[in-house]
Amino acid sequence: MAEPMLPFVPASSCEVLFTVDEIREKVVGIGQHITEDYRGKSIVLVGVLKGAAIFLADLARAIEVDNTFDFVAVSSYGKGQTTTGAVKLIKDLDVSIEGRHVILVEDILDTGLTLSFLRKMMLQHKPASLKIATCLDKPDRRLVPIEADYVCFKIPNRFVIGYGMDYAEKYRNVADIRLFPEDEV
Repeated sequence: MAEPMLPFVPASSCEVLFTVDEIREKVVGIGQHITEDYRGKSIVLVGVLKGAAIFLADLARAIEVDNTFDFVAVSSYGKGQTTTGAVKLIKDLDVSIEGRHVILVEDILDTGLTLSFLRKMMLQHKPASLKIATCLDKPDRRLVPIEADYVCFKIPNRFVIGYGMDYAEKYRNVADIRLFPEDEV
């Protein structure tokens, strides 16, 4: 049986929360902070697919120390905006992070379930250090206690799209970050 088609809302009708320039400024700032924290060291950025891919690419270019990246994929949301509560690993790391400095890169930290799961998993690989970078932090949604080390923006409990973040796999290509209409989710 085919999934029901969700209504398409033009991104241009969604209110802009953060512009391309505001995002760029914050990402560059975090890149400088990471550069200072890891001067003389090599780091591995681990992006959480699919949402963090654009943020990770911009962040990697803003960091001025040796860095490589890898990706993991997890699932907890399905096709909507509500977490199922169960996190499952879909794609694991391709490279060893044992003894390496690792920054887990996520698009949005909200309930904390995904990042808590990934943090535990990464620590089992025995990295030299493990920190978390997120583009957006939504602390009002936190179900488990976890904080990011590097945060671009703290936001209210609203559903957002753009800059890699989606609604039912749509809108990842929107360059800025926008508020999705609450009556549509």
